Amino acid sequence: MTSEEKLAGAAASKLISEKIAELGDWRGETLAAVRALIKEADPEVLEEVKWRGTPVWSHDGGICTGETYKAVVKLTFFKGAALKDPAKLFNSSLDGNVRRAIDIHEGEEIDVKAFKTLIREAVLLNTSGKKKAAKNK
Repeated sequence: MTSEEKLAGAAASKLISEKIAELGDWRGETLAAVRALIKEADPEVLEEVKWRGTPVWSHDGGICTGETYKAVVKLTFFKGAALKDPAKLFNSSLDGNVRRAIDIHEGEEIDVKAFKTLIREAVLLNTSGKKKAAKNK
């Protein structure tokens, strides 16, 4: 990671922390919890803020976004359709060709082990694509 990426990541992390604090309810708690799980699954994850303040987690490409709505925290995986999901975490945006999402409602628990596995698979998908492209040069 370049020093510019680290600086941008630190600024984005601050904005995400502020967003969590502003929510001040179960949505903020849920977003904070999944954020912690993402960082545990991939300590090298880059936090970004895009599209009107939406938190985005990346590692050699987008992993997922963390959107908050009135009744749901939605984690949209950029390449979700290409990921194995034996625990059936994906419960939204199932008809798309590329993306898949996990909608978390108030009071719902997420399968921590399966979620971290999904994050690691998304990172592997991003990094393996980069290695293949480099080999072709």
